Parts: sequence; structure tokens; C-alpha cells
Amino acid sequence: MQISPDDVKKLREKTGVGIMDCKKALKECNGDFNKAVEFLRKKGIEVANKRSGRETSQGIVGSYIHMGGKIGVLLEVNCESDFVAKSDNFVNFVKDISMHIAAASPDWVMPDDIPADVLAKEKEILKEQALKSGKPEKILDKIVEGKISKFYAQRCLLDQSFVKDADKTVQQLLDELMGKTGEKCVIRRFVRYQLGEEI
Repeated sequence: MQISPDDVKKLREKTGVGIMDCKKALKECNGDFNKAVEFLRKKGIEVANKRSGRETSQGIVGSYIHMGGKIGVLLEVNCESDFVAKSDNFVNFVKDISMHIAAASPDWVMPDDIPADVLAKEKEILKEQALKSGKPEKILDKIVEGKISKFYAQRCLLDQSFVKDADKTVQQLLDELMGKTGEKCVIRRFVRYQLGEEI
């Protein structure tokens, strides 16, 4: 089947994937554009997983200002190549996550970022609550583990439900981005400012 250069270009702009991969995807999917996008996304997640050890030295620092200057966010997201960093998929992801941070106010990117003393204190509080509610001591650790995952979902960015689509976590959106771009992408860090908050 003959694949037109325009179709390849259009697919490349949509997915941020290289020309040869776009051409191959269109051939595999008999020129069906939507199937080719899906094909590349599936392939991209596999490729991104294989690249998990690769260096992510490119990317962008995005910003979001909300409520007429009352809340501001700075966010750094990294990827492997400058080409992907400039793609619509990547730029839109950074915008969406910046807006999410403004709305959901996470404290850390992932559970590994929580200081050990903060986590220990939280587990101690949860254990105390479970004891006071009359739960048997032998199941306290299981109760605490269950509740600590809720704590992660409230306070860690990657574990939070995305504000625009509560059926997906931020981690799932990041996985989708890696599927679309075929590169390892990392949310490196963020800062959220709120006017008048305690310093």
C-alpha cells in the first residue's frame, strides 16, 4: 500500500514519533490513521519501558498561574530528546500537570520523596487511630498499609487522581505520554506558591 508523505507528516506531528516509525505504523494499519496512532502508543510504552535506564536531560520548565495571580506553579518535566520536549503532546502534558498541581496541591512527586520522619509520624498516627477504634492489634499493620496508600493518593502527585479525569492517576497520564513519545519521561520536581500562605 502506498503511504503519502502528508499522512506520515500528520502522524509524526500527532505522536512525536520518528518518520520511519510513522511510515511503518501506517503500513501495518493499512493507512488507517487512528489505528496507526494506537499502534504507536502501544509500541511506545514498550519502548519507553525498555529505556527506563536512559538519561532524561531534555525537557521543559512549565508554569501555571491561577485565580488572577493567587496561585502559581513551576514544574520541571524531563525527556530524552529536544524534539520530544517541543512536541505538542509533551507541552500539553506539562500544562495539564501544572494546572493539576495548582488545583490538587500535592506535597511530593512520589512516595519515595516523603521524608522518613514524616512517613513514620503518619504511620504512628494511623496506628493510634486504628487502636482507638478497637481494631485487633494483630491486624494493625495491614490497616496502616491500606490507609498509607490513601495518604499517598492525597499527597503524592503521581498517585493522585487527575483533576480533569478522575479515572486516571497522574502516573497513568505519564505512562500514556511515554507511549505517545516513545521516550522515557520524568516529572522531576515542582513548586506551588499560594499568596499569603505560611512560609
